[in-house]
Amino acid sequence: MVTIDDLKRHYLFSDEDTELLTSFLPHAEGNKVKLADDLYDYLLGMPETAVLLQDDAVLQRLKKTHQTWFIALFSGKFDNHYLRTLEKIGLAHVRIGLNAHFVNCAMNFVRQAVTNLIRDAYPDREIRRRLTDATEKILDINLDIMSASYLEEELKKEFVSHRLESKLIQATERFTYGLNLILVMALAGVSLSVVALFAWDLLHIFRGDIEKGILSALGTLLILWMMIELMGNEIKNLKGGRFNILVFIGVIMVALIREILISTLRHDALETQVFLAGTLLILGIVYFLVAKSQPEGLAR
Repeated sequence: MVTIDDLKRHYLFSDEDTELLTSFLPHAEGNKVKLADDLYDYLLGMPETAVLLQDDAVLQRLKKTHQTWFIALFSGKFDNHYLRTLEKIGLAHVRIGLNAHFVNCAMNFVRQAVTNLIRDAYPDREIRRRLTDATEKILDINLDIMSASYLEEELKKEFVSHRLESKLIQATERFTYGLNLILVMALAGVSLSVVALFAWDLLHIFRGDIEKGILSALGTLLILWMMIELMGNEIKNLKGGRFNILVFIGVIMVALIREILISTLRHDALETQVFLAGTLLILGIVYFLVAKSQPEGLAR
């Protein structure tokens, strides 16, 4: 936590600076109303800040607040209470949605106005220089403290957003991992069904329908082989590897090959066989294009 003493040390703000500022207090008292009026005329001249100053009661209250703040610049009471007051002012700016850019603009306006007051009040060049330097320091300290309120607010938003995002990602990852586990178990169940289908195809051979039995069994074995590949790919995915879409396309192609073999044995209509062959050709082209677009290590 930065204290007012830390800020004084960082900005080389000395006791002499405090004395110089205190000496200017009578001039500040005499010009506080004019400075506040000029400042708010300046702010009303900008559409972005004017929209916040439409209520006359609010405007008059803010002028009084800035008069108090202006006098505090030359009060000589630069303690941690002064620091807390400036932090509250910064938070008020954040709450009303005032962009930090306009806080900087307003501070620059005040800086120029005070510099002009010092020039008019002190004919001695050395005193003007030292008092102007002291004023620059205290205004920079004020701007530093107020700007910190904006930074803290942004950090809070980022922290909350980051925590929410992290928890959401973590929950999604766990959910996805659970779905992948379910998928692996489902693939295992389907693989067992394919094994049962293979046994059923073998029965055709023992029943005397050798041609149908062999072709059907061959197609089922191809599907079983691709199921093994698909399960292996999914297990790699669970371990953090990348999913290979080629395996998925391969399963569909093998299923189509089996269907074409069976369709031939059933003597299906020519249109059906042409449709299956055309679909297989399209899938083959897709497989080739995907394989060419993937890195060599992943396509294998």
